[in-house]
Amino acid sequence: MLGLKKVFALLCVCVMLFAVVLTGCAGEKSDQKTLYVYNWGDYIGEGVIELFEQETGVKVVYDMFEQNEDMYTKITSGGSSSYDVIFPSDYIIEKLIREDLLAEINYDNVPNFALIDDKYKDLAFDPDNKYSVPYMWGTLGIVYDTTRVSEPVTSWSALWDPQYSREILMWDSMRDSVGLALKYLGYSVNSTNDAELEAAKAKLLEQKPLVLSYAGDQMKDQMIAGEAIMAVMYSGDASTVMEQNENLAYCVPEEGSNIWFDNMCILKTSKNKELAEQFINFMCRTDVAEMNRDYINYSTPQTEVYEALPDEIKNDPVQYPDDEIYEKCEVYVDLGDYTKVYDALWTLVLAS
Repeated sequence: MLGLKKVFALLCVCVMLFAVVLTGCAGEKSDQKTLYVYNWGDYIGEGVIELFEQETGVKVVYDMFEQNEDMYTKITSGGSSSYDVIFPSDYIIEKLIREDLLAEINYDNVPNFALIDDKYKDLAFDPDNKYSVPYMWGTLGIVYDTTRVSEPVTSWSALWDPQYSREILMWDSMRDSVGLALKYLGYSVNSTNDAELEAAKAKLLEQKPLVLSYAGDQMKDQMIAGEAIMAVMYSGDASTVMEQNENLAYCVPEEGSNIWFDNMCILKTSKNKELAEQFINFMCRTDVAEMNRDYINYSTPQTEVYEALPDEIKNDPVQYPDDEIYEKCEVYVDLGDYTKVYDALWTLVLAS
């Protein structure tokens, strides 16, 4: 009987020790820092997140969005305040600043900011870069199949040409689609003139029977596979599809377009601000910035990465347009309450 008691006691001790070990393991896991990142889809180099995790021991939770408006809705909905680093575009950055949703960046923790070209700093949407660090930039234009068009595409008018009926892919984006219609009509992409917006709406409704679909990232695969003749696309995506289908070309229409800037920001609700700054600094590091540029194919604001590029890329008008194209392009601005007019217009077009 005494032997059974000893065995029972020994079993109890073993169970307690096992519980302590498990608790210790759980404690180590719970102590691991976690960074929450919210970025565009397909917009970071392969292995970059894993490299950051390996170097820092930090766990990165990485989510993706397809449109600025989707991202804005999610972070302001009340259920997604856990994000630390986000990647908004110019006009949304301006809106987030105005609504006091971004944290000021402590550049003592982002020394690699010095590697960002000055021409991409202090832009109108964030003077002094108090709230944002440049990530990528580019233009909006048309990718088209050179073997299936009657002549090279040079104007937004190609998107209204009946000979390409049901062969046109439009970007499912309120600002881009409404903006290009405005630009085609000779107006600003930032128009807040009711008559001009009505004209843009009429133009988009006129075009709709010609549109194969309003799409997002899947357009890249569709154009590579030859499922459409032309698509509205960002310049970096254009470079990617052109590499995989030699029949494709890209143009910034002669009427002008949008030139955009995507930056990295920290939400004011972030519980890991210094870690977020560490991540942004990491993303600006030359080897990492090159990994991102090489994968994404967008234009880099990082000086050392740009300087190391071969001349064929530096002189590529798709990725690095000349001054003539620059002068025809506009940066989107925050429209404030007038955004509701654009939203209603775009909702009507999609639903019609």
